[in-house]
Amino acid sequence: MRKFTKTTITLATTGALVLGGAAFGVSAAQADGSVHTVSSSSTKIPGPVASVPEVLGGDTAVALDKGFTDALTSLKLTPGVSGNAKLADGSVSFPITSGSVTYWSPDGKYRPYVQGLLNHDDSGLTLSAGDTTVTLENFVVNPGSSKLYGDVLVNGKVAVANAYLFSLHGGTLKPLQLEGDNAILTGTTVHVSADAAKLLNSTFKTDAVKGGLLVGTATITAKIK
Repeated sequence: MRKFTKTTITLATTGALVLGGAAFGVSAAQADGSVHTVSSSSTKIPGPVASVPEVLGGDTAVALDKGFTDALTSLKLTPGVSGNAKLADGSVSFPITSGSVTYWSPDGKYRPYVQGLLNHDDSGLTLSAGDTTVTLENFVVNPGSSKLYGDVLVNGKVAVANAYLFSLHGGTLKPLQLEGDNAILTGTTVHVSADAAKLLNSTFKTDAVKGGLLVGTATITAKIK
């Protein structure tokens, strides 16, 4: 198990985003829309325990919740994947194509204690019914606002670019794990956003998709060497 080198990072100029999300408490919006919280007793950003300025690969996998798959069945929606994504054994995974991760000790006062940026280009999730297929792809994790964005395509044509698709709840996020060349974060729950629910309801002519619906639990495996 490898140890990281303790270092510092400049948030304001790197546009770093927060993986922990509002579940850890956020404040002080930055110019790029990301946010961070510093203990009221100090205005200094402490040095992180681990800093990975360039993620070299890995994936974000979501173990799909039964409530979500049951909802899809009731709506007669068939899930699938696009591009390089994989769907197997009740889990969908999307390759990480670029990004960065910085990790502060969860025992400290700095929140959110996990920050970074993760892009998932050229992969996505599809939902199909009859002759209509909605594709949600090119995910960008922006947990500084506890949100995940992506492009929405309907039958292959872009309907909305960079849409707010899922909210991220980090209250059950487990401590960082190091395994070989990978840094692993698991426990963040993924929920359908109100915007995505409205779009899906409009496309599939229903009102059954509700904002806040639990999609599943995410595991981020970031290759760091």
